[in-house]
Amino acid sequence: MATWQEFERQAPELAKAVRHRFDRDKHKLLATVRKDGAPRITGIETVFEDGQLRVGSMADSWKSRDLKRDPRFALHSTSSDQTMTDGDARISGTMALHSSSDDADTFTADITEAVTITVEGNELVIVSWHEGKGVSRAVRT
Repeated sequence: MATWQEFERQAPELAKAVRHRFDRDKHKLLATVRKDGAPRITGIETVFEDGQLRVGSMADSWKSRDLKRDPRFALHSTSSDQTMTDGDARISGTMALHSSSDDADTFTADITEAVTITVEGNELVIVSWHEGKGVSRAVRT
């Protein structure tokens, strides 16, 4: 798995595009795995610092419990408009507990996949990076 910094080194142009979309808006969506295996979607804020992608959570929240039990996650930026010309981004991988206090838990992402999706004319353009496979581009009409 790659830290944010490692992902930036391996795919600098895509990392810049992904970060732009995550920095554009305050709120994102985080998917975690519930105890019964079902998905859970919650709102979250992200921070890029010290070469890491981090998220925070209230201590003992469902989201924090999910990540401590099963570290798999998917993170989705918002789309800026209905035309999708600026697009959205997705990151997935696992989260590791970075710090914990009575009030909050902070997690650091290990990234296995990062994707941007945009609409260019009549085409849907998907640029993705997968750990060990590099960057690929797909176009759908």
